[in-house]
Amino acid sequence: MKKLMQKLGYLLLVVLTVAMSLSGCLTAVAHADDGVDAQAAITMDAQTGQILYQKNANQLRAVASCTKILTLAVIEQDVANGKLKWDQKIKINHHVAKTSTDWHFSNVELKQGHSYTVRSLCESMMIVSADGSAEALALADAGSTQAFNKKMHAVAKKAGVTDAKIYNMIGLSNGELGENGIKGVSKKAENAFSAKDMALIARYLVNTYPDALNITKENNVEFKVSDKQSYNMKNINAMLPNNGAAPKNGTMDGLKTGSTDKAGNCFVGTGVFNNRRLITVVLGTDIKDFSKQFNATNKMLEAVQGAYQPVNIKQLNNVKGVSSKVKVAHSKQSTVKIGMKQPVALWLPKGTNLKQVNGEIVLKSNLRTIGGHKLRAPIKKGQTVGSLKVAPIKGMPSVKIPVVAQQSVAKHSVFN
Repeated sequence: MKKLMQKLGYLLLVVLTVAMSLSGCLTAVAHADDGVDAQAAITMDAQTGQILYQKNANQLRAVASCTKILTLAVIEQDVANGKLKWDQKIKINHHVAKTSTDWHFSNVELKQGHSYTVRSLCESMMIVSADGSAEALALADAGSTQAFNKKMHAVAKKAGVTDAKIYNMIGLSNGELGENGIKGVSKKAENAFSAKDMALIARYLVNTYPDALNITKENNVEFKVSDKQSYNMKNINAMLPNNGAAPKNGTMDGLKTGSTDKAGNCFVGTGVFNNRRLITVVLGTDIKDFSKQFNATNKMLEAVQGAYQPVNIKQLNNVKGVSSKVKVAHSKQSTVKIGMKQPVALWLPKGTNLKQVNGEIVLKSNLRTIGGHKLRAPIKKGQTVGSLKVAPIKGMPSVKIPVVAQQSVAKHSVFN
């Protein structure tokens, strides 16, 4: 009887263990999906770059007109550099006029021989995804699709993107650009970015050129087609305030939708949630249902806000294992105070605090000693000396936050 009871107890333990394992797997699968019906997705904090949600986030995919976020970043750059002006007028040639009236594409009509300002073309490109406007901007800026592509690659690299495939400023297939397509490239070729790539580009745009949001946040803008004709552009971003898919716990003010048969419906968004600007990306939602891209974004935001909350880092030593001082070599001073460039918040699982998160200071390789634990003098106040590396959410990539010297340190004369 005793052996029988032991066997029964063992069997019960096995059953419970298996049940718990299955339950854990189901929970993990449910948590990984969270109802986000998209082929790829990501949510990123715009300030820190912290990733809060990801699904196939490094997989290269067609993104259709979401490409125009990068196109806008190039135009913003060239306006800032004085190459273009917002009120500068661009004259429309025959090919661009033809593109702008092709019913296969997203458009507002651009009349051959008429001129439109850079700003109005950017507005139509971002608000109603006007393909002709994107083409007009790129050709006026760089002279050709290929030359503009080089600028797109350069800006993408500044944003931290190196693996994207870029063929044009619109997001159409190469063949659909006709005479402005790239020679020697398949007519079927489309731009390809990962969800993370698109998040990095969107993050770069809103951080470097925040005025871009003055365009993307508008629900309705009048476009003057000609002296006798105008068109009221209704923003196709259904997540803007007072629209049907507007999020409940936050406010969206950008950025861009995209749709082709190859890409499906895609959406790159940005807005303020829990007093933090977030970047959201969903790629490859059902091409037959335009609302799916917004539904997937809302599901992702709900999952993030339900699981995590931002916590302010007031001092570096608020994080477990991190000191606000670093040892110094080649100086009479033995240590230097370090801190963050600006106030920063990390998203943590609800119910946790910074003292439960392990961090480390990683010094810049060109400033540290061979052992890597000391800074080499001289050091200037405000100089970036390294970063705080921390992984606050299990299963998500670590975050690197720049840290600066809070005082100057002179080099000892014996080393001069």
